[in-house]
Amino acid sequence: MLWLLITYAVASTITPGPNNLMLFASGANFGLRRSVRHIFGISLGHVIMIGGLGLGLAQIFAVMPAAHTVLKICSAIYMTYLAYKIATAAPPSGVASTATPMTLWQAAAFQWVNPKAWAMHLNALTLFAPPEAGWLGFLTVIIVIPLINTPCVTVWAVLGSKTKRWLNAPRRLRAFNITMALMLIASILPILRAGVPV
Repeated sequence: MLWLLITYAVASTITPGPNNLMLFASGANFGLRRSVRHIFGISLGHVIMIGGLGLGLAQIFAVMPAAHTVLKICSAIYMTYLAYKIATAAPPSGVASTATPMTLWQAAAFQWVNPKAWAMHLNALTLFAPPEAGWLGFLTVIIVIPLINTPCVTVWAVLGSKTKRWLNAPRRLRAFNITMALMLIASILPILRAGVPV
């Protein structure tokens, strides 16, 4: 069962999604070193979110189906805002940039409006921590997913940082950021259409 959870965690966290696309953009715009807090913030957010869901927060969707709709609307609004921030991160030539990478706590809080994180954690708890597994199943999920997540998302920040030299030209950086913003919006559409599993 542990190997199945590890495989699930790798597949869920290394594939394109809002976190990875934002880390790719962060690596390209700010470099790997300045993106480290963002990386660890994602993993911290996973721990907090799995903990909350495991302690009964997931039941909100069963009791209040409207909460699912509210989550989708909030997610879409916030993702659109983040896409805008990414698209406008490249300053015009000759103007100093005031953009900063995501902080630890911003990245952790982002998981609560990330529909992929909701789907991933609800599925993980359902599949690998059913009631009969007790606390051991819950603790396994809350430990394994963040441990696997950290190196997987780091790959995206490293890949982004490798493009930094090529993106030195302001026009290329602007085009890159607009492309990443559009991809971020596109990445959430299938998840929002599919809904959050309960």
